[in-house]
This record gives sequence, structure tokens and C-alpha cells, in this order.
Amino acid sequence: MSQPRTNNHQRTINRARTLRQDAPFPERLLWSKLRNHRMNGLRWRRQHPIGSYITDFCCVTAKLVIELDGRSHETREIYDKKRTAYIESQGFRVIRFGDDEIVRDIENVLHRIASELEVR
Repeated sequence: MSQPRTNNHQRTINRARTLRQDAPFPERLLWSKLRNHRMNGLRWRRQHPIGSYITDFCCVTAKLVIELDGRSHETREIYDKKRTAYIESQGFRVIRFGDDEIVRDIENVLHRIASELEVR
């Protein structure tokens, strides 16, 4: 017998909470620039569930998801494509940045996010 959907949803929420507490430096850096409506006055959510997936950053109003790709993503190309396809099927646009981009040139990353928001 399969688990009820609510148990899966609660597991996803619990996992998101854990990820927020254990965020790597590039994620914390970008969050410091997005939080408290700092980007175009929009509200961003960190580790926001969409279906069974947990996005790094999500602006529900703009239907924009930001994913950070660290070393763990180097071997997960097929999984990331499937995940992106699902999130986009839910009406979101997904943009990706490497962890090194965040650390090396946060201002350029913020400019690219702002440009994406203008398109939306």
C-alpha cells in the first residue's frame, strides 16, 4: 500500500527546512541579496517546494525559479533536466547559476536575475 500524499508532502516540507538550515555559502550569499524584498520589491522564498521538488529560490509572483549548481550537479544532468521540465510545466521559468558565479561575480548574477524579471 502506498503512503498517503500528505506524508510525502510533509517529508518535502521537512527536507526544505533542513536545507535552509544547512545552506552552502553561495546560497547564503544570494539569499542575502534577495531576502526582504530587495530584488525589485518582490518576495522570494528559499528552498520552496514545487511538487516533490525543492527549488533553491522561488518568486511565486514572477513565476521565476533560481537554481544554484554546485559540484553535486556535475553528475546529475539527466535528473536536473527532468526536474527543470517539471517545474516549467507548472508555469515557472528556471534560470541556473553555478556556485562559482555567485561567489565570483554576484553583481552580474543580480543583473541577470533583474533582466529575467523584466521579461516576466
